[in-house]
Amino acid sequence: MTSFVPENAVVWFEIPVTDMARAKTFYGAVLQNELTDQNEGPNPMSVFKAAGQTSVSGHIYPGKPAADGAGNTIHLAVAAPLEEAMERVTANGGKVLSRVISIPAGRFAYCLDPDGNSIGLFTT
Repeated sequence: MTSFVPENAVVWFEIPVTDMARAKTFYGAVLQNELTDQNEGPNPMSVFKAAGQTSVSGHIYPGKPAADGAGNTIHLAVAAPLEEAMERVTANGGKVLSRVISIPAGRFAYCLDPDGNSIGLFTT
């Protein structure tokens, strides 16, 4: 069997949301990273900004989220301090589910967006 080892295990992510405007406001405020509308594809979407064209990113789109916390967890980069990003989660209609967790690569916390999508906020 041939082994395939990509440069990035994740190449794109999609987060389904029920209200695009609310989700753009939530993610823009929490991540302090304004999303950019792109409507060239089959669905409207708003893309998370990343440093370069080869950087891994993703988008939100009108869809049906999994039940609260039942879907995959996407870990999203936030600027330090992580605790301030956690405060922005609750201030913008989401829920913080965990305390700050430290691992060798950095620090993160589990949260839910206003639609119940499971997200992690991560900082180095």
